[in-house]
Amino acid sequence: MIQSHQIRERLVHEIQTSPFTQKELAEQTGVIQQSIAQYISGRAMLSFETFANLCAVLNADPAYILCLKDD
Repeated sequence: MIQSHQIRERLVHEIQTSPFTQKELAEQTGVIQQSIAQYISGRAMLSFETFANLCAVLNADPAYILCLKDD
């Protein structure tokens, strides 16, 4: 069973290993920097649109982030 903390862990890993700052990610995805910080900390859940935009900017596979595949 997929759990939300697994998805968050994978997304956070992609964000933290990217060459982008939180501010740059926010600018490229159309949200404020505080939203990126809240996604990382788990205090906020991102919308599907923001999720898709983050995956595109990070060049991350959405299926991997969503734990639908392992690599």
